[in-house]
Amino acid sequence: MGRVFALVDDLFFRTKIVETARHLDVELACFATPSDLVDEVLANPPALVILDLNASNDPFDALKRLPRGNSVPLIAFLSHVQTELAERARVAGCTEVMPRSQFSKELPAILSRAKSAL
Repeated sequence: MGRVFALVDDLFFRTKIVETARHLDVELACFATPSDLVDEVLANPPALVILDLNASNDPFDALKRLPRGNSVPLIAFLSHVQTELAERARVAGCTEVMPRSQFSKELPAILSRAKSAL
């Protein structure tokens, strides 16, 4: 079963991700800092990493520290009006960048895909 790691400090979205993962029986670990996330990704690669690009704990620090060409998909979400930030995230290595509303809508499918990943 694929594990999911998340760097999300917004309580609303963190709760949404945790509850959806619990409902789908997806193993989820949330991290408080980019360093904690990167250390765990390097030690125990997950099936998916979720990043809140508006997190106060600098998600771009995590993106900078993860190896390029990393086979772990990185899905990031942000406000729909932050087009420059979205492009910056794509350049930094995010597999997919989406507005919060789309992320919320697709979260069950995103987590289900990660669950079935080997």
